[in-house]
Amino acid sequence: MAGSTAALHAINRFGLGARPGELRRVLKDPRDHVRAQLDQAGALAIRADGLPSAEEAIRANRIAEMARERERARQRVEVADMAAGVAAARGAAAPASSGQMTSPPARAVERSRQEPQIEQSLFRAEAAARFNGLLTTETPLLERMVLFWSNHFCVSVAKGGNLRASAGAFEREAIRPHVLGRFPDMLKAVATHPAMLFYLDNNVSTGPNSRAGRASRRGLNENFARELLELHTLGVDGGYVQEDVTTLARILTGWTVTNTDEDLLYGGRFTFAPARHEPGSHTVLGVAYGEAGPEQGFAALEAMAAHPSTARHIARKLARHFVADEPPPSLVEKLERSFRETQGNLASLTRTLIDADEAWDAPATKLRLPLEWVAACLRSTGRAPETQQVLGWLNALGQPIWQPPGPNGFPDRAAAWISPEGVDARLDLAAQWARLNATQNPRDLLDEVLGPCASAETRQAVARAESRQQGLAILFMSPEFQRR
Repeated sequence: MAGSTAALHAINRFGLGARPGELRRVLKDPRDHVRAQLDQAGALAIRADGLPSAEEAIRANRIAEMARERERARQRVEVADMAAGVAAARGAAAPASSGQMTSPPARAVERSRQEPQIEQSLFRAEAAARFNGLLTTETPLLERMVLFWSNHFCVSVAKGGNLRASAGAFEREAIRPHVLGRFPDMLKAVATHPAMLFYLDNNVSTGPNSRAGRASRRGLNENFARELLELHTLGVDGGYVQEDVTTLARILTGWTVTNTDEDLLYGGRFTFAPARHEPGSHTVLGVAYGEAGPEQGFAALEAMAAHPSTARHIARKLARHFVADEPPPSLVEKLERSFRETQGNLASLTRTLIDADEAWDAPATKLRLPLEWVAACLRSTGRAPETQQVLGWLNALGQPIWQPPGPNGFPDRAAAWISPEGVDARLDLAAQWARLNATQNPRDLLDEVLGPCASAETRQAVARAESRQQGLAILFMSPEFQRR
């Protein structure tokens, strides 16, 4: 395999695009450059100065919500008092127009709209830290793994204030610490994280025969159990049936989040509520789990992580993400065997991926996902615009951060992103980024971030550009920059 092709795979397939000066190091030994990153697990810790934990964020969000509720109640009283005063002054005549009566509260509402709500402030702070990590990381392979697992175990800020406040913390707390650890540990961290429990509604799931179930109309919610089986572990063709979903949902009743209204000191954290837990022994995938409180659920998760279908599901998904929409069967078999033989050791699984010849020999047919492409654009110039602008770009490209269209995450096949609308959005944003970096010489930047990896066609197109801005836009839209 030509050295330039291997280098392109190192910076694109297993990375986030070259930063200035990075390509020269990669060209010396592309595979070794990627392998060496696995020895830098400490780089997974993102700078989180001033960022709260998920439970702190959820409490802060609820405190802010209560303050807004009090303000709305105060405004309603003020409007009513004003109406009564006007009516009394006119001798019980018709009240003044609503515009006259409500102008002071309306001004207060307008002021509150101009001030970002706490959940939005937390979301932007988390996003800024995330973007800065993508821009500055020296271990892009590890960041790619964070993106992969964060999409595999996704939550969405569209669910509401609690998720908008805690989605970033979810990635920091449940995903990052386990990217090179054990899959069963990541699964447990995800399954007990408040953001996931809120997202898939397990915080309200109640066993029909539990004390709370008998005393109220609350019932079983199967969302969490279904996605654990279908998306997170065995896969849709993993051999489970509907009864397994229902039974797992019973086992996981009582896995909830401490109510912030009842406990503003410790609210927002994972807790096990015995009063909501469906009592008794339950059987999932042919294995009976005796009554053991929360340990009943942990035992079921451990067994699901070790199930052969989970190894196959994760192997296919990982190979599809990094190599090809239809990955080489031999690569999938290697990954599946690694996962199974190491009991889900993710460092070993990642090493198997980057050591496999199939992962380096496959042509670059995958299209960079929008977040990866934006990251490559930022890294190429070594600078970034304001966080709000990057958020707007990702929205326009169809991959708003921490807001997938469903629990199955953002699509990973090239066809999902190659549409007229998607291409037009990339063209527009490539032109915007080129305009913001118009002082850069496009031919110099091409040498810096693609070098000998650039095709003759791309070099010619950049050289013939009518302006620096056009040349940069051509570079950002080139096949070598777009595909991995």
